Amino acid sequence: MTKGSQLSQLKSALSQAGITKSSQHGNKRKRSGSIDEDKIKKAAKLQQIHQKLNPFDVKVTKLKHDVGGRKIKGTKGQPAQSKQAGIHQREKTLLKEFQEKGRAGGIVDRRFGENDPSMSLDDRMLERFTKERQRAAKGNVFNLEDEEELTHYGQNLSKLDDFDNVGLPMDEDEDEDQGEHSCQIDRDIVGREHFGGFGDQNEEGEDHDPDRKKSKAEVMAEVIAKSKEHKARRQLEKEQEESIRYQLDQDFDSLRNLLFVPDPQATGSNMLPLGNSGKSPVDVDEQMDYDRQVRELAFDQRAKPKDRTKTEEELALEEKETLEKAEKQRRRRMLGEDGEDDEDGKNHGKRKRERGGDDLEDDFVQEEAWGGLGAGLGEIDINDEASEEDESGEEEDHDGSADDYDKTSDDENEDSGVEEINEENSASDTGSDSGDEFDEITTSRKSAELKPPGARGELPFTFPCPESHEEFLEIVEEVDEKDVPTVVQRIRTLHHPSLAPENKLRLQNLTSVLIDHILYITSPPTPRFTLVSSLLPHLFALCRSYPIESAGCFVEKLSLMHKNLNRGLSQGALEPGSRTWPGLAELSLLRIIGVIWSSSDMSHPVVSPARLLMGAYLGLCRVRSLMDLTSGLFLSSIFLQYEELSKRLVPEAVNFSVNTILHLVPTSFKNVISLPGSFPSPDFRSDLCLPLAIDIKKSKMIDFRTPNLPRLLTDDQYTVQDKIDLLGLALRLLDSFSEMYKSLDGFIELYEPVLDILAKLEITRLSEGVRTRVSSLQDKLTRLLMFARQARKPLLLQAHKPIPIPTYIPKFETHSSSYLRRHDPDHERNEASKLRYQHKQEKKGAIRELRKDARFLADVEHKKQAEKDRGYKDRMNKAFSSLEGERAEQKAMDREKAKEKRRSGRK
Repeated sequence: MTKGSQLSQLKSALSQAGITKSSQHGNKRKRSGSIDEDKIKKAAKLQQIHQKLNPFDVKVTKLKHDVGGRKIKGTKGQPAQSKQAGIHQREKTLLKEFQEKGRAGGIVDRRFGENDPSMSLDDRMLERFTKERQRAAKGNVFNLEDEEELTHYGQNLSKLDDFDNVGLPMDEDEDEDQGEHSCQIDRDIVGREHFGGFGDQNEEGEDHDPDRKKSKAEVMAEVIAKSKEHKARRQLEKEQEESIRYQLDQDFDSLRNLLFVPDPQATGSNMLPLGNSGKSPVDVDEQMDYDRQVRELAFDQRAKPKDRTKTEEELALEEKETLEKAEKQRRRRMLGEDGEDDEDGKNHGKRKRERGGDDLEDDFVQEEAWGGLGAGLGEIDINDEASEEDESGEEEDHDGSADDYDKTSDDENEDSGVEEINEENSASDTGSDSGDEFDEITTSRKSAELKPPGARGELPFTFPCPESHEEFLEIVEEVDEKDVPTVVQRIRTLHHPSLAPENKLRLQNLTSVLIDHILYITSPPTPRFTLVSSLLPHLFALCRSYPIESAGCFVEKLSLMHKNLNRGLSQGALEPGSRTWPGLAELSLLRIIGVIWSSSDMSHPVVSPARLLMGAYLGLCRVRSLMDLTSGLFLSSIFLQYEELSKRLVPEAVNFSVNTILHLVPTSFKNVISLPGSFPSPDFRSDLCLPLAIDIKKSKMIDFRTPNLPRLLTDDQYTVQDKIDLLGLALRLLDSFSEMYKSLDGFIELYEPVLDILAKLEITRLSEGVRTRVSSLQDKLTRLLMFARQARKPLLLQAHKPIPIPTYIPKFETHSSSYLRRHDPDHERNEASKLRYQHKQEKKGAIRELRKDARFLADVEHKKQAEKDRGYKDRMNKAFSSLEGERAEQKAMDREKAKEKRRSGRK
């Protein structure tokens, strides 16, 4: 192609192709076929010239390394033509689908087999012919003008020969062969075919030709027979039902005694059974018949719907009103008034008072004359007792208090107050060197002398909510011990949070009061743990209702105990007068904390301080007496309760149990240095702990029993049996802790010294039970230690790949390279890789095509909207132009009228 401008290149190309040459005007006219071929060749040449002149229509990818003889796809491309071809293809397919989207009309090809590629052309034609014939036959059913085809035994008469199979001989020979059957129509034919009974005699021959079509008479006879059969069957079922109903009527007399119960008020007895066991002579004629009894039963009172489920507020209000009503009745009985006030407060006449539990009978023994005060707690009104039971049941369901805490109560009375406690505390405080006084966690008040149970008055039904423990003691001062939970229950019922806004604060304060009262009743010298068990459900319910405030009350008590511990340690851990170990009340509080609050949490606002405080008790306090050993073992058992689920390691509890065994049992160790392990034992063979050892001479026949911890914590006098009991408790604690900590990594280091100490105990002269218990514990620890050693694995360095030495030698890959990445020696892996690559390419291509489709549809929408806007603009312009023309004509007419007026005025 010549160089130059685009125009010169175009002219030269056209001249070389012979397109611009003038055509030869000859007389000869070319044929139309040659003219069409010339047009096609001319268009091809023009397309070729267009492609050569436009360099942007061809996209060439330059190869980095051109290898001769290698054919690579995609080196040259024509993006413009590809784009145009894609647009044309989308206009044929995608644009039509887009335009027909949502269109309900259209012609649907419903010809049979047209869309079924499995059917051949002959099958389609046969199916269409069959359907056409069926449609035509269906339409001729009601056409009376068409001639019906007559049939005989299912055969068309038009297709039968008139002389076929009619019994007429065709020639003389056949007539001679038939013999006696030579007659043309015999009697059987006449009787069977010619109106011979209308099908009644054909029933015998039905079995010979079962495929023949039944006549109308046969069908009607069969229908009548079936109808009679069904009628007879229904009649039989009706007779059976009538017989069963008659039998029930006869047996109804035996059930009448259960339905019609005699009125118990008429006989004056309420213990009559529902049925009449005895046989009374009743005349059958005098009995009511069945119909009369049914009519009477129809007038019986129907069951009424039950009351709806009441809300929490309604239940609380009902319980409060019940208690207030019972209290009013109790006060009226105390005042000797028999009548009851109605809602308006007026008495309507005098009536005889009903017999109650306060009436004196012959078997009533009067211990003391009380006038009109009633008989006391033993004979409360039946209605009051029922209301108390209902209230207690509903309140327990409402507050979610557990019944597991209830135990059998003992009739123990409080014989003395807290004056002795205060004297003991003051004595211990004066004996200490420090001038600081210990803070008591129990209420210090001189209790009044309690009256005997038989001399106390009737238990009231309403109580004020106490603001302090002193007020609560005044409330329960004359109340029996077993009735204190009832008092607490009634206080909670009367001051339910839904009844008044201030009741919530009152119940929160009641939680602190109950904690103080539990500490009060567990204080020496007469602790009452039965009452604690009965009060614990109420405290548990209050703590669940108000957890934040209740936790604050418990933490306050724990802080006070920690201050007392610091003061006792500052005075001296070995001083006899320093109060370092917790008493019975403090131990009860720690035990209650483990029952109420969750002790398995990682961090708890109540249990975590309690755990730290108990660890400080076991780790910092020194052993001076058997009372200290009892307190420490109690703390160890509480630790066992706390860590039952979490199984956290508490080395203080294990160490104290081992030290208890060293203090009580003689061993072959001489001093602290000779003890195995690294656990501290500062009091081993000290002067204060030497008297704690068991006397072997007195303990030869003494076996283990359950230790009486409350007595050991309050009484300084102890026996050899108490020491043996504490030794058994320490062994049980070691056994339980070993079962808990057997899965720890440090179990060997923890219990191997314990096993060595148990092996050096001098128990040969103790009782058989003690030796058996110690040997069984040794065997168990030996077995657990063996399992722990087998499960332990030595520490190893972290497994990692070796660090290679750096090298600069080129890395040659003989099996894989960029060129051979599709040629894996493993055939299956190679095929899988090819499939993954093909899937990836197809996915990319599909995404690319979808984007092109979306772009094409967006262009179509844009063109459609632009065309719509253009049409709207044209219509608006046309409307405006017409309006402007009309307005111009109107103004011209106005001007003409004005001119006419002016002309007429001038004249």
